Amino acid sequence: MHEERMDWPDGAKMALSIVVNVEEGSEMTVARGDRGMEPVDELGIHIKSPIRNYGNESNYLYGIKAGAPRIVKLLKQYDIMASWTVAALSLENHPEIGAAIAEMGHEPVSHGWRWVHQFKMDEDKEREFIRKAVTSIEKTTGTRPYGWLSRYFHTDNTRRLLIEEGFAYHMDNYSGDVPFWDKETVPDKPIAIVPYQLDNNDMKMWTDPAMTPTQWLEYAKHNFDQVYKEGCEGNPRMMSLGLHLRIIGRPGRIWALEAFFQHVREHQDVWVTTRHNIAKHLAKVDPA
Repeated sequence: MHEERMDWPDGAKMALSIVVNVEEGSEMTVARGDRGMEPVDELGIHIKSPIRNYGNESNYLYGIKAGAPRIVKLLKQYDIMASWTVAALSLENHPEIGAAIAEMGHEPVSHGWRWVHQFKMDEDKEREFIRKAVTSIEKTTGTRPYGWLSRYFHTDNTRRLLIEEGFAYHMDNYSGDVPFWDKETVPDKPIAIVPYQLDNNDMKMWTDPAMTPTQWLEYAKHNFDQVYKEGCEGNPRMMSLGLHLRIIGRPGRIWALEAFFQHVREHQDVWVTTRHNIAKHLAKVDPA
């Protein structure tokens, strides 16, 4: 059986992609014209009614006020390059996050103009949604996004629209551990697919409260160790780790992220990089 693999720069044993999601400040609320409250809530409480959930809104704001500074501090301390999947409106409402991304030289990735579902949009509305995100993120970070991550679902038009709007890669894929080309959507303009991981995402500590920070850390370390081992055996691959300001940025969880970064830095030949760099590397070693 053929094993998927990807030779990384300078003989690295693996590539590591740290993804910091910024959704706070663009989640659903009647205050922004939505029909109801944001359903993703650490308390697990969602009422289908056109009322504001002030408690959950404040929980999201925690990510901006307290979570983000902790995460930025660790990224700087351990010299970790990250891709920030940002909902554009979040950075408009909290420009200090965009300034931090720019100051560190990290990559902004589009997580939509708002953190809302786009799968119900027709083609014209979705194109406008994509364009608004690009314009906004370029304004708040100084760099246009070249990657895209939807909120859970996308349409049959999404990938073609991303190609038409100048995107280099798409993240809405969980099918493997190396980047590859989509040569079918627009045959004369292939787009790179840089797969993402959900299994070790810190969101598990919201959606599956039985997962403690200790268990999350152990899972992430086992994931890293396995990918590193396979790289040492001649099959280099990549690992993704998804984070959220309002989740891992809590005092009772942030230690687990630091412990993971410490574990990473105990290993040689790990390419800690952005997803755009991974897409560009694919284009270099395996031109479409």
